[in-house]
Amino acid sequence: MEEKLLSAHGLNIQEYKRIIELIGREPNEVELGVFGALWSEHCSYKSSKPFLKVFPTKAPWVLQGPGENAGVVEIDENVAVVFKVESHNHPSYIEPFHGAATGVGGIIRDILSMGARPIALADSLRFGDLRNDGKRKGIKDTKPILKRVVEGIGFYGNCIGVPTVAGETVFDEVYAGNPLVNAFCLGILKKDKIYRARATKIGQKLVMVGSSTGRDGIHGATMASAEFSAETESKRPNVQIGDPFFGKRLIEATLEVMEKNLIAGCQDFGAAGLAGSTSEFGAKSKMGVNVYLENVPLREEGMTPYEILLSESQERMLYAVDEENVEEVIKIAKKHGLEAAVIGETTEGNRLKVYYKDQIVVDLPISAIVDDAPVYDRPRKEPSYLKKVKSFNQDELPKVDLKEAITKIISSLNIADKSWVYSQYDHEVGTNTVVKPGSDAAIIRLKWPARPELYSEKAIAISSDGNGKWVYLDPYEGGKRVVTESIRNLYVSGAKPLAITDCINWGNPENPEILWQLEQATKGMAKACEELNTPVIGGNVSLYNETVLEDKRINIYPTPVVVAVGVLDKPEYAIPSFYQSEGNYIAIVGEIDKKPNIAGSEFLKEIHGKVAGDIGETNLTVEKKLLSFILSNREYIKSAHDVSDGGLITALLEPAFEKDLGIDITINTPYREDFELFDELRSIIVISISEKDISKLEEEAKKNEIGFRIIGKITDDKKFKLKINDIQIEEDIRKLKQLWKEGFKKYVI
Repeated sequence: MEEKLLSAHGLNIQEYKRIIELIGREPNEVELGVFGALWSEHCSYKSSKPFLKVFPTKAPWVLQGPGENAGVVEIDENVAVVFKVESHNHPSYIEPFHGAATGVGGIIRDILSMGARPIALADSLRFGDLRNDGKRKGIKDTKPILKRVVEGIGFYGNCIGVPTVAGETVFDEVYAGNPLVNAFCLGILKKDKIYRARATKIGQKLVMVGSSTGRDGIHGATMASAEFSAETESKRPNVQIGDPFFGKRLIEATLEVMEKNLIAGCQDFGAAGLAGSTSEFGAKSKMGVNVYLENVPLREEGMTPYEILLSESQERMLYAVDEENVEEVIKIAKKHGLEAAVIGETTEGNRLKVYYKDQIVVDLPISAIVDDAPVYDRPRKEPSYLKKVKSFNQDELPKVDLKEAITKIISSLNIADKSWVYSQYDHEVGTNTVVKPGSDAAIIRLKWPARPELYSEKAIAISSDGNGKWVYLDPYEGGKRVVTESIRNLYVSGAKPLAITDCINWGNPENPEILWQLEQATKGMAKACEELNTPVIGGNVSLYNETVLEDKRINIYPTPVVVAVGVLDKPEYAIPSFYQSEGNYIAIVGEIDKKPNIAGSEFLKEIHGKVAGDIGETNLTVEKKLLSFILSNREYIKSAHDVSDGGLITALLEPAFEKDLGIDITINTPYREDFELFDELRSIIVISISEKDISKLEEEAKKNEIGFRIIGKITDDKKFKLKINDIQIEEDIRKLKQLWKEGFKKYVI
């Protein structure tokens, strides 16, 4: 077999020899395509699978953990929610609009396939530094990619009628050649009506429903499992094209056949197309599968068996249907304007047999395709750069003008207002959104008017985070911090954390230093999940986020995006992120006396041009105490905002911008004033409270063994007044807000 042909399928010679051993002969071209797709990193996790096993996945409220299309957690005695995050990184660089749009469509279908009504979306985005556009060689400008990605997300979500309620947008030059586009979806279902990707008996018909099949997306899974290079543009045909109007029809048709109990199982067409959905169906059902390609509805002439089987055309689902229900299922699909056809059936044994006009084109053991993909124990080595970055001494930094530093930080790309992004998304369709984008976490009601049984008095909170700089500087502690930060955003919003889903966005796993980062980060993430009682119920791995330019290889920061989901007993129990009224007092709670550390901070990068430092240990005991303090005293807390990106100063200022409220702050610290204001690593929360509740909350903090200090007051003079040690700063809050509002927008308008 020619190496060039193997390489086109993402396989190497050793893997090809393994295939021959497993099937007892050489595969034909169609079978080679099946192995290439299903054995790709994107589908098989052959480099990452050993490290994912460390994640805790169980809890009494977890109804479905990893292994299905999405995870499920119980909310009350009747209702559960289904959620998952996945990546569409490579497609979104090659074709930003369609790459992002189909990322949204794909994650919606994952949720739908579990029997859930999709009710909320979130997105986690990372791009190159907009300020470097026009200066790069061999890498596209960031601005057009950003604009088309946002347009694609908004187009699909808005048209299909699922609100985009949360997310984050981060800029760093390491993502210039590999933007990260991670899409999350959450759905609601009755907890006793979970569907899974499996048939229930031999002889059930496999019915394909949705859009017709074209040539888009062929080799999509293998393309997503390789690094980028100068030939990247040639991969444009590998990007799928989405149609949200067909997607909406597919939602309604699928939920209708489920509600009428007409299907036994459901699987969406994702990576590897028909080859993936049918072989995974067979593997999970422990049955064989026969497929008849001539029955597949096509939208292009002259498609070959290879193309039909491996197309990743969007808006398609596969149902397992008892023969007596097939006619009714097809009738419902046609009523919704969808294509529908019986394209196969389950059989005895363990083989995938694919026919095209009476000719067998694939005859493979399903176990060889799905279960026997190689799992690599690749070499790992501690990165050489760590010693250098950890030797950084912050005390040697020159002091800067504090007022100037504050204005630079609040107007920097990563801190400045991102409403330009989320204002393009419909975040209120469905009328369930209680807390909109721009807060620490989004909060949504659990109801669907047309289905009264899909109702709960409780509400759901959603938070997304993934600081790659932390993980770059210390993979283990950075992994802990990313999980902790996402969970903290839930409880400061009044929600009890339930579980997380994660997307592991990494560089090339064949580099021992990159894989060492992955091993350490997953251990750190697992530790935080265990301590904070938030299991991982599903997710995605995206490797090979690496750009090859001549002899230079650029890997992204190791970036685990964590989307955490929590529950509130009532929507009204949400804690605002913004100050509510003048006269309230401002307090900080948590590690308030700990020495500040600006390692990996926005201040260090923007003001001093460095990404360095030892981020230190995340104190999970303090986090648990803070969680307990906030949730048990929710009724006394007027607002809460955690200290993270930008440090204490942004946590103080951002809550004032919503209503143009003034704040008068006094801080006495034994440490350098700039470090005190811009440290992002201590576990500290800024809260506002009534004067009458100060003594009670101070006592409660003491009981929880966490620090508590009043540092200021909310005023009606629209002034920001800060006295820190001997330094005094005063500025109009509206001027600071304008800097914050324009800091990002000026680069995209």
